[in-house]
Amino acid sequence: MNSNPQLDDLRLFCVVARNRSFAASARELGVSKAVVSKRIALLEATVQEKLLHRTTRQVSMTGQGEIVHQWALRILEDVALMGAAISREKVAPSGLLRICSSTGFGRSRLAPALSAMARQFPQLEIQLELFDRPVDLVEEGFQLDIRIGQVREGNVIKRRIAGNRRVLCAAPAYLERYGVPQSLAELQQHRCLSIRERDQDFWRWELDGPEGPVAIRVSGPLSANNGEVVRQWAVDGHGIMLRSTWDIERELASGVLLPVLPGYGQPADVWAVYPTRLSVSAKLRVSVAFLEHWFAPVGAMRPAAVTTNGCQ
Repeated sequence: MNSNPQLDDLRLFCVVARNRSFAASARELGVSKAVVSKRIALLEATVQEKLLHRTTRQVSMTGQGEIVHQWALRILEDVALMGAAISREKVAPSGLLRICSSTGFGRSRLAPALSAMARQFPQLEIQLELFDRPVDLVEEGFQLDIRIGQVREGNVIKRRIAGNRRVLCAAPAYLERYGVPQSLAELQQHRCLSIRERDQDFWRWELDGPEGPVAIRVSGPLSANNGEVVRQWAVDGHGIMLRSTWDIERELASGVLLPVLPGYGQPADVWAVYPTRLSVSAKLRVSVAFLEHWFAPVGAMRPAAVTTNGCQ
């Protein structure tokens, strides 16, 4: 190599590798596309290797680029750990925290929590992105995922921050027209509304009941990958849905929706999911502790005072 690569160039290279686009990386970093292209060219000149294949649609890493990417991630993590070790005793967390969550929960419950957290920790820069699809935290560069339901990955750490359960329900108009199912066998003959969110499959419901866990196949006229859409369809009387209590507590309390087969439901706790130990990152540790207090129980919309001391 001509000289040692610059840390800023390695950071930029990792952003480009994640986004697979110069334009998207430039937007994320707040610089021009020409600056991104120039810095990548300088990095390639420094290591004397071509690191990226460039096409009109996207960029991809070469074999040598994969090696540099792996080492760059390790180097940047070590630098971050060094900084965290130096600043661990700081009172207020600071810096960028990239968080993701599902659309419905993120909009209605997580967003107010983050608003309160931003007021309590003004030096913390919070970036929230909402998806109704599985998210690879490491690959997509997120430090925290607030997730409803199961956590299946083996390369992440999870912490339960609130209890939650999915229940079966329908509008009174639907039940008056089609009747109230008295068993799972009858439920399978009804018009069901399916949601495919991040831990769910279309038309397959895994339920806990008196006889233990059971999986059933359902069918119906409408399905979507967004829970807010399906909730409205249920309120409109189109069928029976399986939905989290955090989302429909008002409708159940007012009678807009009625419980169906109340002996059956699905555990769907709220989890904080992260790729590194809480002890490594003060901002992550404080954020998880804040959200755990906020969502205990789910629906309690009062912020809790959380300090950096004693948060594990």
